[in-house]
Amino acid sequence: MSTDKVGNRKDGSSYTQIACIGSGLSGVALGATLKRWYNFDDIRFFDRNAGSGGTWWANRYPGCACDVPSALYSFSFHLNPNWTQAMPPSEEIKAYNESVLERYSLGDKMVFSTEVIRCEWNEETSLWTMHLQNLQTGEKYTHKCQILFNAGGLLSVPRKCDIPGSEKFNGHIFHSAQWDAAVSLKDKNVVVIGNGCTGAQIVPAILPEVKHLTHIIRSKHWIYPAANPPYPPLLRWIFQNIPLALRLHRIHLFLLIERSLTLFKMSKKGTVVRQERQVKSERFMRKHAPAKYHDLLIPDFDFGCKRRIFDVGGYLKALNAENITLTDEKPLEILPDGLRTNHGIIKADVIVLATGFETKFLHAMDVIGRDGQSVREHWDKYPGPTAYNSSVLSGFPNFFMLLGPNSATGHTSALIASENTINYALRILKPILTGKATSVDIKEQAEKSYADKVQAALNETVFNAGGCQSVPWLLIYLIHNPVVYPKKQVECNNISLVPGVFLV
Repeated sequence: MSTDKVGNRKDGSSYTQIACIGSGLSGVALGATLKRWYNFDDIRFFDRNAGSGGTWWANRYPGCACDVPSALYSFSFHLNPNWTQAMPPSEEIKAYNESVLERYSLGDKMVFSTEVIRCEWNEETSLWTMHLQNLQTGEKYTHKCQILFNAGGLLSVPRKCDIPGSEKFNGHIFHSAQWDAAVSLKDKNVVVIGNGCTGAQIVPAILPEVKHLTHIIRSKHWIYPAANPPYPPLLRWIFQNIPLALRLHRIHLFLLIERSLTLFKMSKKGTVVRQERQVKSERFMRKHAPAKYHDLLIPDFDFGCKRRIFDVGGYLKALNAENITLTDEKPLEILPDGLRTNHGIIKADVIVLATGFETKFLHAMDVIGRDGQSVREHWDKYPGPTAYNSSVLSGFPNFFMLLGPNSATGHTSALIASENTINYALRILKPILTGKATSVDIKEQAEKSYADKVQAALNETVFNAGGCQSVPWLLIYLIHNPVVYPKKQVECNNISLVPGVFLV
């Protein structure tokens, strides 16, 4: 049932029964689950990066860390007793990813530095043709598969610099996800643009070595206190030697955080919880940030609209340093030695763009299903991107998205959502993997009904009804939110257990 070598077809293309776009943690979980459930390894992963890990391979900036409890930022089938603290640094997550690759022998299934340009479904052969390009040599070639997964993620393509004049800059300018470790920041004037989770991690991490840091903020965020205690040696020993203890720790955290979904509900209880969190956050921000920055920092929208920032690295306290300036000036032009803003000139030797990612599903890639219809054309039927169970589309047989539309959880680990989707997909695909069918497709009515139910549920949350219109990337239209999953992951898991809407 498995092959150790990629097959070659008469037309010169390579072939595996399954192909996956992306080799981040979701892709790795797919490969591991196939191995666990079906002893299946006839799969190839194609990734534009030069290594596995997805966002954790790309993001190497100082201070990079997870903001989800480590016990939940792991797979249920591969718990990690070696975390050193509650919210681990990126190096530990990379090591965890490598341990899963090694445990399930996935390393030789990876093809790196490869861009997926286009994927086409062939109804006669029931195969997908992938058009690929080697990013190092420029060579273009094709790969065919029976089943296609996209694990490229929503936040994988860094936003390009949209400030005119970057080509004139005499210093160094780079995106946080393309950090240039060869550039020394010691005694330099550094400008960091962007104040989301990434910016809030970078600033306190680099502040001690720079001459002066100007932090240009573009929006406001609720910043929340968070302890990040190290796991003491005794607790780590217990986790390493008593697996049940680690399992119970994970279950306890999962149930505790699942309860926090109330925070996002437009109910009486949800309103009370949000007000309590908002008061606590505002009190924390006023206490630790300089008074002169309060108006710049404290939001004017409901707590819960945006992902809160856990101040693990000491961002607010860092704003009290003598060598930092916080400003909301608008950058107008990059000059040879700095930035021109709407208020004047800011000198800079290094400019760091912590400006986020292109928030597009299937970014820069065409996926063509039945009757020549593209995914983008399919989504034109709706106010925005949607998919049944955040994963499948009518008219696109044997195609599954991991962390697709409406998969982002506002309260818990994305890896739990990803694992639920994988379990769902592999139950659906069992007839194909056992040779009893050649393709699966979802009923169009089931997809539409699911999309309507998701949006109706979102209309009862803070995301759609609580002043979140100030978060433009979250709402393509006021009536359609393509990003957030509005329910508990327990319910998502239940769907994966009873996938009864497919025609085989």
